[in-house]
Amino acid sequence: MTANMIFMKKLIVAIAAAGCMLVGASAADYKVQSFGIGSDVYVRALALDKNRNSLWVGTSTGALEIDLATDNVKQTFTRKDGLANEYVFAIGVAPEGDVWFGTDGGGASVYKNGDWQVYFPMHGLADYWVYAFAFDKNNDAWIGTWEGANKFETAKKRFTTYRDQLINVWVYGVDIDKTGAIWFGTEGGVTRLKDDAWKSWTHKDGLGAPDKLGLPASPNTGLGTRARHNLSVTVEGGETYNPNYVFAVKVDQTGRGVWFGTWGGGASLFDGDRHWTNYTADDGLSGNLVYSLAQDKKGVMWFGTNNGVSSFDGKKWTTYRDGLPGKHFYAIAAQDDGTVWAATKGAVVKLTPSAAEGRR
Repeated sequence: MTANMIFMKKLIVAIAAAGCMLVGASAADYKVQSFGIGSDVYVRALALDKNRNSLWVGTSTGALEIDLATDNVKQTFTRKDGLANEYVFAIGVAPEGDVWFGTDGGGASVYKNGDWQVYFPMHGLADYWVYAFAFDKNNDAWIGTWEGANKFETAKKRFTTYRDQLINVWVYGVDIDKTGAIWFGTEGGVTRLKDDAWKSWTHKDGLGAPDKLGLPASPNTGLGTRARHNLSVTVEGGETYNPNYVFAVKVDQTGRGVWFGTWGGGASLFDGDRHWTNYTADDGLSGNLVYSLAQDKKGVMWFGTNNGVSSFDGKKWTTYRDGLPGKHFYAIAAQDDGTVWAATKGAVVKLTPSAAEGRR
């Protein structure tokens, strides 16, 4: 049996056997299902595909497509099937249906209608390590890598690389606001490209909350750490603090600004001008290290942290922790019907709103 077949078999068995677990703190609002995929498998990326009514899942052993109508696995992919590397850190679904996979050392792989295209630095990609995607109104892709950012012009199949313009070349998050401005979250702060002008912000400007607990900085960050850069976030088992390090970027569709998930500085909301608002565990956020961000159709923000999942409706924080299959939630996605998916080591979690929640 091939590795791909074993992987798929484990997923199908896990999903078929999964039961419903109500999270104590939120039982009135959400039903929670946990789909195990193997205790040693990291799930790092989730992406909704409305055209296919699917959820794409990126793991440390390959990628899979879930049918949202049935929660069944449609198909799985490994290197044998077209991925340049099995470890998938990012997935982006382009408006025209192309599905981009960013891998850990294998460049970018693009899937559409059964065909694959792989991009490496020899083709113009900035680096082999790819961590984020966003798509503009022209269907062009903006890509975050460990060696800068790319713009990929879809019509011309041409890459442009940006390095010196960024506050830091290790780019983990990218999003685009309604004005067309591109926002980049890096290991060294935030950079914006707007009307051909570049501007950056760091913790000194307001990004990330202060270190009230006196936590140490992690040595697992910065240039020169590529060979050992495994996203470990602790020192001797304790939490660490690197507020300039941005894991995720999400433009708020209600007009509040742009959200950034930081390493130890909580969730930062920037109005795009000069005002920063930082939210931490003191405010109700489940953890101060924010790996992932999403927003549902009602405008509620969702946060995947190092200590569970949180939601924020602009006034009230709600934490989802008890009964979840892990603490660290590396990816999160929200469907239009209110269903939220979150990813951790060994499992994907589905939070389905109750009838009462759905009527709100």
